[in-house]
Amino acid sequence: MSGPPPSTRVDSWIWAVRLTKTRSQAASACRGGHVKVNGTPAKPAQHVAPGDEVRLRVGGRDRIVEVVTVLSKRVGPPVAAAAMIDRSPPPPPREVLASIPLRERGAGRPTKRERRDTDRLRGRENSP
Repeated sequence: MSGPPPSTRVDSWIWAVRLTKTRSQAASACRGGHVKVNGTPAKPAQHVAPGDEVRLRVGGRDRIVEVVTVLSKRVGPPVAAAAMIDRSPPPPPREVLASIPLRERGAGRPTKRERRDTDRLRGRENSP
């Protein structure tokens, strides 16, 4: 008789495969609503098993990974890379990031027109 499939906490797994630097950062991302498991928002204690899809917003970038191996302890980079299948979209080219204007420090709050222009450049046409 075989037992239940192996699983571990989502915050522990995110930390173990090196998507965040600390486990507390992974837990904070979960509490902040930046982590989804199979399309539903995840709490830090939610369990993940092989085959689950984990979506994570970290460092201003969306990461989409599939769980291959369940890990609860932090491992080396080669083992961590083998424990997931990365389906994340490629990061934007540096030229696009460089074309986004930066405000001068101390320039104050942007006007509504400046904010709309910035949103238009970033590709967020109808942001709230």
